[in-house]
Amino acid sequence: MSLKTVKELLVDELKDIYDAEHRLTKALPKLAKAANDEMLGEAFNAHLRQTEEHVVRLEQVFEALGETPKRKTCKAMVGLLEEGASIMEEAAAPGIKDLLLIAGAQKVEHYEMATYGCLRTWAQLLGEGQVVKLLQQTLDEEGAADKKLTSIAMAIQQDEPREDEAEMDDAEHAILASGSARSKGSRTSAREAKH
Repeated sequence: MSLKTVKELLVDELKDIYDAEHRLTKALPKLAKAANDEMLGEAFNAHLRQTEEHVVRLEQVFEALGETPKRKTCKAMVGLLEEGASIMEEAAAPGIKDLLLIAGAQKVEHYEMATYGCLRTWAQLLGEGQVVKLLQQTLDEEGAADKKLTSIAMAIQQDEPREDEAEMDDAEHAILASGSARSKGSRTSAREAKH
């Protein structure tokens, strides 16, 4: 099919993101189950409910344009979800695995934000005010989901040991702790000797 008008382009890309959102409704429960962090699992479940609303909203967009909702395979989402599936199989410490899940989810969010931003702009070009409003609402929600994932990642990162601490074994931690105690003791002795 040769696209000749902005409306044809808009409808074609709507079919693509409609497929993407449907695929995401099947992937998000798996991500929630794979999450180790409770907040992350809850965020994935909350975004599932939101994604289901996005599907309904897209159906409203199709209707406003006088089109029947149809799906066209979204190759980008297929690839992103395949990458996400491989992340779930990755052997990693729980916090690291969650950071990988967040990275995969944020790649999806950024793809969706780029797509919804383009769709909204094309709807503006066509003077489709109701469509612009619906697409902007979804775009805002995708942006909020991305920010929520970033805040969860920061909380997870603060719970993870620093790299230098993670590489130390128990004996090294004991030596470090006793050395710290000795140096405090020697500073106290040195101060007492001055007085």
